Amino acid sequence: MTRRIRPVTAPPWVVAVPAGLALLFLGLPIVGLLVRAPWDRMWSVLTSDTSLQALRLSLVTATTATVIAFVIGVPLAWLLARGDFPGRGLARALVTVPLVLPPVVGGIALLLAFGRRGIVGQYLDSCCGVTLPFTTPGVVVAETFVAMPFLVITVEGALRGLDTRFEDAAATLGASRLGVFRRVTLPLILPSLAAGAVLTFARALGEFGATITFAGNLPGVTQTLPLAVYVGLEGDPSEAVALSLVLLAVSVIVLVALRDRWLRTGAAS
Repeated sequence: MTRRIRPVTAPPWVVAVPAGLALLFLGLPIVGLLVRAPWDRMWSVLTSDTSLQALRLSLVTATTATVIAFVIGVPLAWLLARGDFPGRGLARALVTVPLVLPPVVGGIALLLAFGRRGIVGQYLDSCCGVTLPFTTPGVVVAETFVAMPFLVITVEGALRGLDTRFEDAAATLGASRLGVFRRVTLPLILPSLAAGAVLTFARALGEFGATITFAGNLPGVTQTLPLAVYVGLEGDPSEAVALSLVLLAVSVIVLVALRDRWLRTGAAS
């Protein structure tokens, strides 16, 4: 006679207690933000000139950074996933470096590369008269640098896990490489492309350290929402809290947008 094993429906206290503490630790700051928010004058704070300038600049630069990351990041993801070339491991390491690099260090690295005396920046300044630091394009460069790895890693993972039989069948029927990529590969990895783009946009929108180091904090020029939050903490904390809620709302939207993808991934595993 075999003994029937009952499914575990309630976790033991040795698991439930630390898990509850972890949730409490993660949730309390969010609760504090919501409780201390200036709800009675939220609209006036968010529609002030400073807030609107920071919001508008953040949306423009984050969107531009996402488009640039998409244009150059998708080919890089394909190369890392399908290409066979010397130094591919080094290339993959370079993609992941911005994920673990302290943002301020990333800003310093950008200055040494694209500053007026940087490796590339000195030639941009002397030959083309282009100066990136402390300009709006500099904000885009900083945001692209820290956010593009999210797109590359997401798309590369999708390409690695893709069933190549559909691509092989299209190639057998006479489709060119570009045609296979455009008509077969792209539609198959479209959910990953969308997820990578959303993650890239959210990361670019919340970027602080590299932006303030490389582009500065000039209102209307380089002062994005995170930088406006930082300035608000030194002046009007309620304004900082209100702007923080905007960034929190973006984070929640990203979580909701990617929820189905994570659930499908969990079910498949």
